[in-house]
Amino acid sequence: MKIAFIGLGNMGGGMAANLAKAGHEVAAFDLSEEALARAAENGCTMFTAVPEAVADAEAVVTMLPNGAIVKAVLTNDVIGKAPKGALLLDCSTIDVATAREMIETATKAGYDMVDAPVSGGIAAANGGNLTFMVGGTASAFERAKPVLEPMAKAVIRAGDAGAGQVAKMCNNMLLAAHMIGTCEAMKLAERNGLDPQTFYDISSKSTGYCWSLNDYTPVPGVGSASPADNDYAGGFAVALMLKDLRLAMAAADDSGAKVDLGRKATEIYEAADKAGLGGKDFGSIFTTL
Repeated sequence: MKIAFIGLGNMGGGMAANLAKAGHEVAAFDLSEEALARAAENGCTMFTAVPEAVADAEAVVTMLPNGAIVKAVLTNDVIGKAPKGALLLDCSTIDVATAREMIETATKAGYDMVDAPVSGGIAAANGGNLTFMVGGTASAFERAKPVLEPMAKAVIRAGDAGAGQVAKMCNNMLLAAHMIGTCEAMKLAERNGLDPQTFYDISSKSTGYCWSLNDYTPVPGVGSASPADNDYAGGFAVALMLKDLRLAMAAADDSGAKVDLGRKATEIYEAADKAGLGGKDFGSIFTTL
């Protein structure tokens, strides 16, 4: 299949490489020449303009920083430039309203489109082990599955347009709270004389079990290997978690949902970002305690 991939950042680069590895013809675009060069090394064809990349694409994947950029790229450079009938897949994490607006716009212009944000981080993007949460019609979802599967360990339809974004923001709000709780428990154990590794050995096999503790331990040298073992470099940045939390808080305001823990988590990550941890992995919350 001819697939245009727009946005080759930390996540998109690995995703595009896995599509090429699966035998698809991948036309890649990014503003970064370095990112384009890496894509070429991984079997993609480089393009320096989005309309050229999508000109004969059967599917167009976008992986971009925010809703405003997604809207601008789709409106100005994809819709009307890609062949009518092409499938559009936005894998960015953006606000629900923009996701729904873009799907409505694309549908009116003759395209199938899904919102398909991801969970799993950079390692999963590189390894083809992402989880995709997909919003769109059942028929668009069926078209999207063969495009997403080479990049995925799971492809799940969340519901109609925007449902993928709803699932992503709720998942990451939960993850943010889990990580803070894990860091606080590990620090409390340490401050009261309990060896952190011993606490990990106990809690990871008890009711404290969770992904943040068992699979992404935020304490250096304890439990599972994670960015904590590399001075919190790589992984999922505090600034990105804060972006997702702000999307969740905006949605909570719009819908009247009560999310007290989500709001507290947002405050904690805002403080960490202001303290200079924005580029560090979100497990670096442990260093603030």
